[in-house]
Amino acid sequence: MADRDPPGPASDACGCDAFASIFDRRTAARDRERYERDGPDRTTRLLLELLAPYRSTGASVLDIGGGIGIVDVELLRAGAGHAVLVDASTAYLDVARQQARQAGVLDRIEFVEGDFVRRADTIERADIVTLDRVVCCYHDMEALVGLSSERAGTAYGLVLPRDRWITRVMIALANLTYRLRRRAYRAYVHPTTRVDEIAAGNGLAARAERQTWIWRVVVYDRAVAAGASA
Repeated sequence: MADRDPPGPASDACGCDAFASIFDRRTAARDRERYERDGPDRTTRLLLELLAPYRSTGASVLDIGGGIGIVDVELLRAGAGHAVLVDASTAYLDVARQQARQAGVLDRIEFVEGDFVRRADTIERADIVTLDRVVCCYHDMEALVGLSSERAGTAYGLVLPRDRWITRVMIALANLTYRLRRRAYRAYVHPTTRVDEIAAGNGLAARAERQTWIWRVVVYDRAVAAGASA
């Protein structure tokens, strides 16, 4: 296990300060307590179920915006070999280290602090790349999805808001609350058709999908895209 130090102090340019205002130590501790009590959240469980066919022994994982490392721990326990967890919140990474140590997988996780888009050129490809409720946190979806999907060797798993009016209203109300509380953080509902197009441009096609009232859970597959192309 190794940590990579971010290049210089956190910067507003990447939104890292905004992330820290929401994803702080209290929230990280609450997320850990909920995970230890109830296991993964529903959408995370759905994502893990869709990724089950890819959990071959030794598979590498790149978990972007991985928070306290639930996806990493679960995939490593299921047979994956090594994981890289990238997150902009120092508080969440601290809890992720504790969680990994408790799960006995600390030596198989590398922690990278910072904004993935800014650090992408230093991060290698992985068999499985995941963004669990991360696309909705990032303003530049094109860059985030483009750079992350490029790094998926086999499977690319996303949990993101469904692109429909009721979700947009809910996100707008949440953003109003952040604004009234003088929080810099904002959430986004990005066009899911555009997400699909970017993934397709990087050689990935949707293989499996589940939906809740708010969330779309989808796994893209490089082999499926190659077969369709052939």
